[in-house]
Amino acid sequence: MTPPAAASTGADDQPDGSRFRGNCPCLSGEQYGDCCGRFHAGEAEAPTAEQLMRSRYSAFVVLDADYLLRTWHPATRPAALDLDPDMQWRRLDIISTTRGGPLDTEGTVEFKAHFRHDGERGVHHETSRFQRVGRRWYYVDAGAEFG
Repeated sequence: MTPPAAASTGADDQPDGSRFRGNCPCLSGEQYGDCCGRFHAGEAEAPTAEQLMRSRYSAFVVLDADYLLRTWHPATRPAALDLDPDMQWRRLDIISTTRGGPLDTEGTVEFKAHFRHDGERGVHHETSRFQRVGRRWYYVDAGAEFG
């Protein structure tokens, strides 16, 4: 996912070193550490394109630019990201997925990410493309043709 910024919603540094406490921002219903937090910490790799997209959304929420860059395909990855701590990501809705499973090499995920910024509400709507290289999924871009 490519929104230019993210917000902190509980991502303050914790005494045990975790970056976020409580339910995962991706709205899976799991605790952050058992869901996207394990991907952010490098303890596991997202097994599907959708899970990578969810973990990238959560990385925007917790301001984890390193994870976003690490999971961005090298061919399209920017040199740096400037995340806006005033952006408040509120909800993620998965609209559809095409391929992107554990045995696929590419897939797409259409989603809506709801946010609030400067008192205004908005929705970032995107169809993200993902590619699996080896055993790792990478975000490629927002919807151009695979080539």
